[in-house]
Amino acid sequence: MSDHNFTQIYQDWQQRLNQRLEKIPERKKRFSTSSDLEVEQLYLPKEVNQSYMDQIGLPGEYPYTRGVQPTMYRGRFWTMRQYAGFGSAEETNKRFRYLLEQGQTGLSVAFDLPTQIGYDSDDSMSVGEVGKVGVAIDSLEDMETLLQGIPLDKVSTSMTINAPASVLLAMYIVVAEKQGTPSHALSGTIQNDILKEYIARGTYIFPPQPSMRLITDIFAYCAQHVPKWNTISISGYHIREAGSSAVQEVAFTLADGRAYVEAALQAGLDIDLFAPQLSFFFNAHNHFFEEVAKFRAARRIWSNLMRNVYGAKQPKSWQFRVHTQTGGSTLTAQQPDNNIVRVTLQALAAVLGGTQSLHTNSRDEALALPTEDSARIALRTQQIIAHESGVTDTVDPLGGSYYVEALTDEIEKGVLAYMDKIEKMGGAVAAVEAGYMQREIHKQAYETQRNIESGEEVVVGVNRFTLENETQPELLRVDPSIGTKQTERLGNLRNRRDAVFVDQTLGRLKTAAEGTENVMPFILDCVRAYATIGEICGVLRQVFGEYRAV
Repeated sequence: MSDHNFTQIYQDWQQRLNQRLEKIPERKKRFSTSSDLEVEQLYLPKEVNQSYMDQIGLPGEYPYTRGVQPTMYRGRFWTMRQYAGFGSAEETNKRFRYLLEQGQTGLSVAFDLPTQIGYDSDDSMSVGEVGKVGVAIDSLEDMETLLQGIPLDKVSTSMTINAPASVLLAMYIVVAEKQGTPSHALSGTIQNDILKEYIARGTYIFPPQPSMRLITDIFAYCAQHVPKWNTISISGYHIREAGSSAVQEVAFTLADGRAYVEAALQAGLDIDLFAPQLSFFFNAHNHFFEEVAKFRAARRIWSNLMRNVYGAKQPKSWQFRVHTQTGGSTLTAQQPDNNIVRVTLQALAAVLGGTQSLHTNSRDEALALPTEDSARIALRTQQIIAHESGVTDTVDPLGGSYYVEALTDEIEKGVLAYMDKIEKMGGAVAAVEAGYMQREIHKQAYETQRNIESGEEVVVGVNRFTLENETQPELLRVDPSIGTKQTERLGNLRNRRDAVFVDQTLGRLKTAAEGTENVMPFILDCVRAYATIGEICGVLRQVFGEYRAV
């Protein structure tokens, strides 16, 4: 590439950048170090060749190796989320409002296990699990309480929900309606990634094919009615938590992403309508530079897939936008304060990798749900990185590092090899049904555990630098009576609502599920009638059946 050609490319990029800056100005007029050395917006090699432009390029431009936005955090920081949810909707609402008061910029909702697998709190399957690992949401009434006093037109909300994602999204939309906020103004994310449930997590309800139908119905509905909503968060997080390597995390996540794109195309959807609403969810682990490099590799691979394989025309369809959570499986019950250091390094890696939003785990999460103090420290970690470290003052500060670029290339190579193998098996759904990805993760997890037990891999405070007498920190205790209280609340709701109307809406949903209509409008009607999550999922269970792992 000649100097003249690059000069023209750079000038064109600057013009597009200036147009963006008119809409979203940079946070400061001048960025500088503590020694008053000016920090440039972007650093480039002295000579730019064609290989550089093809593999690395300019930020906010294909192949997005250097980030999906031209100014990245000079324009605005990532969304700071703290995953929260426990006990009742009232308790969780208090925690949400506390975190927003402390400077959090987005909500992230954890649901209890019965909610995640579509059972009501008074179901025999829910005994002992109500409100334990997240908030119990049985009906629209609970969702109204959960979101009371929170302006849904101003706050972005992420919901970690998969098999019944359509039901929880419908509840959120109806609460917004009652607040006077139209669905087209809502922003947020539902995880809605059922394939990784079969691979790594286990909170599935229905078999793969009807589950994929529910997902594409959400794609189609939101493209028309909830355009700012991320309709899926294709998750490598749980794949990594199950024991995968970084390469496997990226490979299996992008393979799942391909399956969702192909399912949507087979359903007749326009790729440039649904692709901009796809998002991803990654883990941030301890190997700092590998974690930075994997984000860069994932953006490059996805943009190539979307543009060159699937033929998407719009740049927004090519972008790999990612939420990150620090590694829960890296947290230790021993010497829990050490987890603050681990989380800080992981969060920094995610920021240097170019994440769009971030959740930092709390120090005590290996022992219990986080206390208010621990959640605040975790949020402060993000705020210190954003405001005090200087890493946000230039775009992609590690770009051009010999080590990081080499790692990015090596991760890309390993990911593409895995993805090619999965495609030859018939794609991600076929690979899941054959147990391929599950076996690969199990092998990697076994190898990692063997290295820890042998001492080859050091975990500070666990297999080296241990203490004989440790004091346990004060932990959050969930009210043990929450199950009884939630059951009583649910009984009162059933007595108050119009039972005939509920049955009618559930009947219409059953007919739609048996046919080919988009089920989202029918689920919304059920929710407005105050049908419960168990009743709605029960109808779908009748039609679709339940998945049983081989």
